[in-house]
Amino acid sequence: MYCNQIKKSRSQLGDTWYLDEVFIKINGVLHYLWRAVDQDGDEIDILVQKCKDKGAAICFFKLLLKGQGVMQLKIVTDKLAIYSAAKKELMPSIEHSTVQYENNRCELSHQPTRQQERQMRRFKSHGQAQRFLSCHGVINNLFRPGRHLMQAKHYRFFRDRSFVEWDRVSCV
Repeated sequence: MYCNQIKKSRSQLGDTWYLDEVFIKINGVLHYLWRAVDQDGDEIDILVQKCKDKGAAICFFKLLLKGQGVMQLKIVTDKLAIYSAAKKELMPSIEHSTVQYENNRCELSHQPTRQQERQMRRFKSHGQAQRFLSCHGVINNLFRPGRHLMQAKHYRFFRDRSFVEWDRVSCV
């Protein structure tokens, strides 16, 4: 509930999307965590699925497009062929880049997820992982304003604004 309210009130995300997938184990079964991040490092959305094929990529793209309502200008992925196949089917006019190391922004965004996964002693079910990780990313976006990119007084302003937003959403 909190995350849905934060998503509705957040500003427009960037127009360059970085997409990546990583495996997670849920009760010993391999699942794939698909993640999209914009050029500022803000998580757009995630999806947990059992398979890693063209159908799964199409499902993830549909989720992203439904949640944004605005078309992006460029997507950046690794060289996995299913991204190209899904993009051709759903978004043929969008620029697609697979340049080596350009997708590092999304690769690094998996680190907080791995830390939370270890703290929670792994995820217990597919649904629990989906619910937790989708909220974790939204709240992480709210409280991670990119401190290294700004002066201390601006950082304090954005941090205070984040707490005001959290109070508005959670203490109504």
